[in-house]
Amino acid sequence: MLLFVYGTLKRGGANHGLLAQQRFIGEARTVRGFTLFALDGYPGLIAAPHAAGVTGEVWDVNAPQSLVLDEFEGVAEGLYARELIALAPPFESASVETYYYLRNVEGRRPLGDTWRG
Repeated sequence: MLLFVYGTLKRGGANHGLLAQQRFIGEARTVRGFTLFALDGYPGLIAAPHAAGVTGEVWDVNAPQSLVLDEFEGVAEGLYARELIALAPPFESASVETYYYLRNVEGRRPLGDTWRG
């Protein structure tokens, strides 16, 4: 599975070790319509119609590790959902998933397009 990461899982990020045995494909950007919010030491990506898009990385993640990442991201608890996301060239025709933040961002600080944690 191809996975777009935009926060602590990126190279140099605090939780990048969870991708250490996976294959880095390249730097990427979503299409317009997505933005980041600061949560508690990590970002959350949400759909936002007028936003410029989000920067990140694409990784090729094997099935066992995708389950580890789902647990880490709190998918079962309803914190994030792993779903398809549209990326800008050169990934526009690739089937790529990401973690969307599912909770309310009211009162959270907007980050724009890049996590610099």
